[in-house]
Amino acid sequence: MSAPIEFLLRGDHITLDALLKATGLAESGGRAKALVAAGQVQVDGQQELRKTCKLRAGQVVTLAGTRIRVAAAPAAGAKPAEDL
Repeated sequence: MSAPIEFLLRGDHITLDALLKATGLAESGGRAKALVAAGQVQVDGQQELRKTCKLRAGQVVTLAGTRIRVAAAPAAGAKPAEDL
């Protein structure tokens, strides 16, 4: 199993196919959709067949032994924890 990937959201969600493409686990959107349709992707430990499933912060996606943790991006103007 490779090291987990942390993906920071820019909004409140990202679709599953877009996440696979954005993280480089699928070389194209079409390939991402094919991987999902073939049942090779899990979301939170369950097989996911919806290509445009909306993923939110805290969810974990697994493909071929690689885990992607979806995380919320820091709020604009938020101070880093060490500055508080």
